Parts: sequence; structure tokens; C-alpha cells
Amino acid sequence: MTKVALVTGGARGLGRAIASDLARDHHVAITHHTTDPGPLIKERPDIFSIQADLKNPASAQEVIAQVINRFGALDVIVNNAGAIEANAPETEDLHTAEKIFKVNVLAPMALLSAALPHLKPGACVVNISSTNAVLPAMGASAYSASKAALNTWTRAMAKELGPRGIRVNAVAPGATELPEAPRPDDLVAIFVDMTALGRIGRPDDIAKAVRFMASDNASFITGEILNVNGGYRL
Repeated sequence: MTKVALVTGGARGLGRAIASDLARDHHVAITHHTTDPGPLIKERPDIFSIQADLKNPASAQEVIAQVINRFGALDVIVNNAGAIEANAPETEDLHTAEKIFKVNVLAPMALLSAALPHLKPGACVVNISSTNAVLPAMGASAYSASKAALNTWTRAMAKELGPRGIRVNAVAPGATELPEAPRPDDLVAIFVDMTALGRIGRPDDIAKAVRFMASDNASFITGEILNVNGGYRL
């Protein structure tokens, strides 16, 4: 039976790569907020897109309801949607920090809570974390802290849901080049110099890791944070 996967923030960036990869052999639903999912849907017309503002806790129930109404089941949740904004201690904006935590931490919590009645043994959750959870980024303390919180929640849910046969893991990308948000060459060079494999990541590097963690090949893995960063700052 074909598995059903939900990928949040699936219209661009890592989410688009993950959704496109999983759509090869899964039924896939994505959420999108302000990004037009048209280019992805043109490429993969079988993907079901749901417009949702995940900062609103009430959206979780609606998203899960739409997935169940469309496919009748849900097997994989990939919490990819993320918010990041620069912040400095001197100008700390708690409204910005609140938004970051709502998307990066509270939305995965709400989605899992809404989905649990539909998740059967063998289902799994893959959270998209970040290397910044343990190596905080200058100027992005709230983002880094939110990913650290996501890691702890990942482990906590693995413990909570293991007895139900539901796995919960995370994939933590390092610097990854996104076509729609290219980095300056000098910044890329800095990342490359600090990375053992001598390059920064590609979206398909992350998509392959998510595919593995979502597959039966990882059926005895839970509560893990898989770093996919090419050996950054070893």
C-alpha cells in the first residue's frame, strides 16, 4: 500500500526537494503559506497542496483533516516549515522570536497532536532541525534556540510514542545551497573551508536523508538527530 506523507513548507527550498523526492513512491501533501506552489505542482501534479498559516495553532486540525479527507490515511509527517529572522541582543524583538517559535516548535507539536488519532504503528515523524541547534548562528539566536527546542521535543516524542510503534527523528542540515536564495560566493567559501567534504549541501542531500529516516530501512531508529552537514566544524 502506498504511504501518505505530509511535508510542511513544501513549495520551495528543502521542502520542495523533500516533497518531490517522496512523491516518487508516496502520496504527498504539502503545506504552503505565501509561496506559490504552482511550479512544484506543474512538475508533480499528483502532489496535494494546502494553504495554511502554521503560526495559527488552529490550522493544524484543518491541515490534518484535509490530508485524511484526500488520502484516507497519514503515515509520514515531515515538519520542514521554518521561520528565521536576524536578531541581535541589543534589539531583541520578542514578537519576532514568538513567530519563530510558533512555526519551528509549536506548529510541529500541534500537527502531531492533530494527527495522532490517525497514525498507526509504523508511522513516523521527521523534523527538520539545523546544525545551528548545537552551533548557534551569530545574529540568529532565536532561530538557533528554536531548533535546539525542536531537538529536545524530538527525543521526548520518540520516548512518548515508541510504545505505540511511532518513530520520531530529526534531520539537521548544515549550510545548504538553495536556488531561490543563493549565498554570496565569499560566504560559501567560508562554509566550504569549515566542512570536511569540501562543499556545502544540496537540497537533494537533505531529501535523501529524510527518505531514509521515513523508510522501513530506519525502522529501529528513533529519537535521533541525523546531522547532514558534510562534516561541518569537525
